[in-house]
Amino acid sequence: MSRVELPLVVGVDGSEAALRATDWAADAAARWGVPLRVVHADLWERYEGSLPAEHADGDTEDEDARAEAVRAEDVVDAAARRARLRRPGLKVGVGVLPEEPEYALVHEGNTAAAVVVGSRGRGGVAELLLGSVSLTVAAHARCPVIVVRGGRHPVDAGQHGRIVVAVGEDSAETPAVRFAYDEARRRGVPLEAVRVWRCPAHETTDHPLLAGEPARLHEKRAAEELDAALAGAPADLVVHRRTVEGPPRQELVALSREADLLVVGARRRDAPFGLQLGRVAHALLHHAACPVAVVPQRV
Repeated sequence: MSRVELPLVVGVDGSEAALRATDWAADAAARWGVPLRVVHADLWERYEGSLPAEHADGDTEDEDARAEAVRAEDVVDAAARRARLRRPGLKVGVGVLPEEPEYALVHEGNTAAAVVVGSRGRGGVAELLLGSVSLTVAAHARCPVIVVRGGRHPVDAGQHGRIVVAVGEDSAETPAVRFAYDEARRRGVPLEAVRVWRCPAHETTDHPLLAGEPARLHEKRAAEELDAALAGAPADLVVHRRTVEGPPRQELVALSREADLLVVGARRRDAPFGLQLGRVAHALLHHAACPVAVVPQRV
């Protein structure tokens, strides 16, 4: 089975965040020309404590009883109906998995084009924080994982008309860069490739004639690394190259405010334990202002 034939999987739990993820996934599946698979793991509430979105603002007196009454089939069927209404003609399948949600979605990722999940948030500061299930899936899935961030506003894949990809120190094209190429071409928008760099503190000098030299050398190296990573850019894609000096997490979060999707790589080690996300990817999943695609790269 080729990659293009694999379904796009979205994990749902009845929450508002999951509904936003469903909308994003339906749009993406239609763009990619693949089926959408809506999945619910029936132990989800044990971790996220979520109620179906339609009950979120209602009377809390009988919340426990209502949560127990909602069957897993109702959750996936409601999300599937939403996807079909949003994208008529889209092939949509459903699945109810009797296992822990993070394990279920990581397993689903073995035969998926990508996995889409929502970010956890109940307003205020909690809106900035990512749910444990989404974080675990992003850290361990073998396929790209898209965490749909961006607050409570309706999903609009073309609001800014820009895809941003974070380019690291790799001197060759990475899976994250290839994913960003494909997504920008599908949307018909430019790709902004960003290499964030820093001048180590011990290389600075107070001499007025030498003060800028270390910074220029590091910026030149960053530009060369960026050019090398983008050497295979498709001829029909507009790619804007940009080098930025500063803390990577801070600079990329700022860029996410004017992007429709932020793409970042994640190096996967052949180890069964540990959260296999770099500090930058981890921070973006918690604080980015737009959906974040985490694309794994085996090392």
